[in-house]
Amino acid sequence: MERRTAVKRNYHTIASSGKANERQLTDFLSRNGQFLLPMLELIEQSRMAVEELIDVAGRVTIEAVLRLSAQQLAGEPTQGKRRDGDIGWHGSQQGTVYLRDRKLPVNKPRLRRKGKGKGKEVLVPAYVAMQDRAGMGARMLDLLMRGVSTRQYEHVIAAMAETVGVGKSSVSRETITAAEKELEQLTARRFDEVDLLIIYIDGMAFGDHCIIGAVGVDAEGRKYLLGIQEGATENAAAVKDLLERLVAQGVDPNRKRLFVIDGSKALRTAINAVFGAQNHIQRCRQHKLRNVVDRVAEDQKEQVKALMKAAWKLGHKEGMAKIRKLSEWLERAYGPEIGTA
Repeated sequence: MERRTAVKRNYHTIASSGKANERQLTDFLSRNGQFLLPMLELIEQSRMAVEELIDVAGRVTIEAVLRLSAQQLAGEPTQGKRRDGDIGWHGSQQGTVYLRDRKLPVNKPRLRRKGKGKGKEVLVPAYVAMQDRAGMGARMLDLLMRGVSTRQYEHVIAAMAETVGVGKSSVSRETITAAEKELEQLTARRFDEVDLLIIYIDGMAFGDHCIIGAVGVDAEGRKYLLGIQEGATENAAAVKDLLERLVAQGVDPNRKRLFVIDGSKALRTAINAVFGAQNHIQRCRQHKLRNVVDRVAEDQKEQVKALMKAAWKLGHKEGMAKIRKLSEWLERAYGPEIGTA
């Protein structure tokens, strides 16, 4: 497969940065704190990066399955040679399949019957099957997420191929190996030379699947998609598995960092277990804002949102005073449980 795969341009997979000392984190946060700590841009862009990774992984696997399906009809494509048989390869063209409700552009093989005249185009059976957005699209996403989570890429291709009617005898070892290698490159990048100051961890939904994504930020403000794991942020085992994999891929566990999380106790516990309790941990303001606003009356949502955002733009002393005043009003109106939102 010749397609080059990458995450969004805002995200880096390779960088060369010297080791920073403890003061670097403090200086970085003091310079950028009021703009960086809300992490709104990072939240939005991390979701974009995770979506891109899943889309690319899906495209790699699905295009491999489409080639296998085409080979079942036309045999292996041969360079400069005429092949015996009624159906031959005729290049490729753009098409669209679905990963549940996600529309995914793919490069699909083009087949034609030999001879002259119209009506010679032959549809690739797997491509026809994948037009079933509700049924087959959901099945393909399930298989992909299971494979990405377990890192058993070989089984992803074989299972997808079998699902769309490709016989086992048509699943070539070469096709599986090529797709498996490309998937592994996507999800097993090294970060030994990247000095990360901040790691942001969040959960997001893809169809019926909950995915935990980790994004890092270095001293220059560059962002790196570190990894994804199937599971919820409340699932301590899934979170720990993701963090341990980051360490295995070169993220230094002894480096003191800021972790931004959604408030999950399981996340905090996993961070302490893998990276140590000496790290700074901040609850993401966007999650806090959402949780508070969801608990107030509809006609007060915009007012509460504006007050919280205004407080975050102030200095520490003034901002805390404004937040306490708002908290007192909310507790009188909605009870003390809103303070734990």
